Amino acid sequence: MSNEAKKYHEEEAIKKSYDFRTTKRLFSYLRPYWKMMALALVLTVITNVLISLQPYFTKMAVDDFIVPKETDGIWLFALAYFCLFLFRFLFSYIQEILLNVVGQKVMYDLRSQIFTKLQTLQISYYDKNPVGRIITRLTSDVDSLNELFTSGVIEGLGDLVVIFAIIGIMFWLDWKLAIVSLIVVPLLFIATNWFRKRARIGFDKVRTRMAKINAFLQEHISGAQTVQLFNAEEKVRTRFGKINNEYREANIETIYYYAIFYPMVEFIGIIGIAVIIWFGGYQILTANSASGTALTIGTVIAFIQYSQQLFQPIRNLSDKFNVLQAAIVASHRVFLLLDEDIEITSPNDPKKLDKAKGKIEFRNIWFAYNEDEWVMKNVSFTVNPGESVALVGHTGSGKTTVTNLLMRFYDVQKGKILLDDVYVRDWDLKTLRENFAVVLQDVFLFSGSIENNIRLGNKEISEEKVHWAAEEVHADDFIERLENSYKSELKERGGGLSVGQKQLISFARALAFDPSILILDEATSSIDTETEQLIQQAVNRIMEERTSLVVAHRLSTIQRCDRILVFHHGELREQGTHNELIKQKGLYWRLFQLQYGDEFAEQNDTSINFNPNSTLATEN
Repeated sequence: MSNEAKKYHEEEAIKKSYDFRTTKRLFSYLRPYWKMMALALVLTVITNVLISLQPYFTKMAVDDFIVPKETDGIWLFALAYFCLFLFRFLFSYIQEILLNVVGQKVMYDLRSQIFTKLQTLQISYYDKNPVGRIITRLTSDVDSLNELFTSGVIEGLGDLVVIFAIIGIMFWLDWKLAIVSLIVVPLLFIATNWFRKRARIGFDKVRTRMAKINAFLQEHISGAQTVQLFNAEEKVRTRFGKINNEYREANIETIYYYAIFYPMVEFIGIIGIAVIIWFGGYQILTANSASGTALTIGTVIAFIQYSQQLFQPIRNLSDKFNVLQAAIVASHRVFLLLDEDIEITSPNDPKKLDKAKGKIEFRNIWFAYNEDEWVMKNVSFTVNPGESVALVGHTGSGKTTVTNLLMRFYDVQKGKILLDDVYVRDWDLKTLRENFAVVLQDVFLFSGSIENNIRLGNKEISEEKVHWAAEEVHADDFIERLENSYKSELKERGGGLSVGQKQLISFARALAFDPSILILDEATSSIDTETEQLIQQAVNRIMEERTSLVVAHRLSTIQRCDRILVFHHGELREQGTHNELIKQKGLYWRLFQLQYGDEFAEQNDTSINFNPNSTLATEN
């Protein structure tokens, strides 16, 4: 297996071309639409039977009208021939509509199921799987399944009907010529089997490398600003060129197999026709008219047409086989995602279903994102209702992890986290998270109006409350200046707004949801001095009578907190008020000294009147 297939590990999970359980599960999606599929199958059988009758009509035209120069009834025969094509057209039209409607419905169901699954999976799943690969599951893989349902199964059964019908009619017309006509069929099956095996390898490479392209594109389009900032366009272009070239080579390899297979099938078909002309012509030229069993010209012509028709469905079956293989491979990948265990769920009988008072307790918490690489080590602390607590420490010390664990984006390996003296795993998950409002440094805004971004689809938040929340954080100043005010449509991720404006919207969002617990994760780091002063009063008010956890470097926020927790390498090293921690002359004291330097050293007491707009230095 290639290196990229190993990297995209879900490709490795596919070890068989066919898996009965996977196939059975795949076709279970057709169950709600079985009536439409049954009708499509009936129409397909009828259509293909009509197709198999066309050469027989040619035989009748030649033997009964053209050769004997018979004109009586020829117009009725021509009308019957026209009706044959007309009904074939009508049935084919209805069949195509039915199959494509079913295919679109199945795609809708499957995409909805995948999206719902993605919304409920724990955050750790996204830590391990690139977004581009996930998008491939929703797009390319689902499209492969659509192709199976619309042009694979039913049309494949129709091709089988045509093959058996043609062979039956050929033996009915002349068994000797039928045997001669089928001599080349084994050659066709050999060629088809060769193509099937080689094409399967090519399809796997194409899909694997397409997933790689999607992952690369998603990452670098999202990070386009960073790429340009560091003048990395040429390097990124070179890397994409390499990945794109691998994808091109995989497609060319597949095209190579098609380029050999189709001319080979045509060549075998020509051999079959040549054999029919030779044997049939010989039989006609040497026939004894007295015997009454001689071949007719019309029969030979019909056999030539039947031979051409026979090769087409056999070749189609090879394509359908590849469609089925691609669908099985795609379904494996889709089912791997759908079967992913949802590790973080609500208990069957939750103990808490109401609004929290806000008491938080961490008891001997050990947590690691990756096995035994502990991010938190035996951490214990308590936050009382209405208390504001700052989390301080250098990058990677575990500050943000505290908030992620509290909201059960991850579950701890050891210890217990309690909210209102109830184990968080005993809370209803939806209710648990409804008690929190989070304002992050990197604000995520969705496409849509500003109003919808504040209420996030919660219909219980009235328009008046949305406006009130925006006014409280002074976001209304810039919102009212927009052309459509609160109805103004935002671009992807809030494009067109400044970082500070997006941050103000996130504060308004937090206010509108009226949480029991407020989490500010470096929320004011992107706010300029003037803007921060405008929203500080609102932030202080929202923190009143609410439990607040503040992950921040801004001392203007930290100094107002009731308590400060100092983390270092995943351990809770110190806790207390600002003045208490300064007196201890420990880790917090050193961090404070690093920031203020000589100004701090000149102070004679521990009550420091510091600049509220300073930034707390991080420890290297």
